[in-house]
This record gives sequence, C-alpha cells and structure tokens, in this order.
Amino acid sequence: MKKLPQDLSQLLNHSGRLPELKEKAELLLRLDRVVKQQLTGPVVEQIKVANFRESTLIVEVSSSTWAARLNFQKSNLLLKLQSEALPMLTAIDVKVNPRMRSSAPKGEPSYAKLSVTAASHIEALAEHTEGSLGLKLKRLAARASRQRHSDSD
Repeated sequence: MKKLPQDLSQLLNHSGRLPELKEKAELLLRLDRVVKQQLTGPVVEQIKVANFRESTLIVEVSSSTWAARLNFQKSNLLLKLQSEALPMLTAIDVKVNPRMRSSAPKGEPSYAKLSVTAASHIEALAEHTEGSLGLKLKRLAARASRQRHSDSD
C-alpha cells in the first residue's frame, strides 16, 4: 500500500529542518519590513534583507549607487535598529545584487510629443539651417507632423 502524502502544514511545523527554514524566512520578512520602515525615499524600493547571521544584518541592493547611498545611512540605521528592534545587532553588511533589478519587459518607450507650435518653429528653423543639423531638424519636424496626423486619427 502506498504512503499517503503528508499535509504541508505538518511538514512545515513538525519535522526536520523545514520548521527552522520557515522560521528563518519569516524572520527575514519581518526584518525586511522593519528596515524599510526606518528608511525613507526611493532607496526603500531598492533594498532587501537577505540574511541575519552572527549579529550581522546582510542587506542586498540593486546597484553600487544604492549601496553607496545606503552606506551613508548605515550608522544611523544601525542605531535605530539596535534601539527599536534588534539590540543584538552589531553590523550591517551591504551587498550588491544586480539580479534585483527589474527584469520585467518594459512597454513601448514613451516619447514627449511636440506641440503644434513647437513643430512649426522647428520646421521654420529647419528651412534656414544647412548641413546635418538642418536635415535632423527636418526629420524631427516630419516626425512631429506624423504624430499630429496619427493622434487625430
């Protein structure tokens, strides 16, 4: 006779290393929320608590630019976290993880549309400009004209 599958909640709560892993994952999620509450601005969207081991909080950021920004705030963040949530915390280690960057495909790039007035000024300027700049201005004016026609359709 085949053994029946175990309930997932029993596996997560009672046997082997799974309960430890579950607790660690929940701790990291809570720490992530706490850290993000202590920070302000766009850096909040660029960080993630990756680990907490040996009294060190490991925080991942999406680029070296964000790492530099977070490193400037690290000492204040460490003091806040020690006083409010993690008294045993001794250090914050910032790591760059480029995989955190959004890999979702972005839609069509949005281009600014030229107003009718701006397009007519560019056309007039193109008529009085020679060389490669004149050609580029004419192409720009033509594009603005095409945009006007496609928007009116």
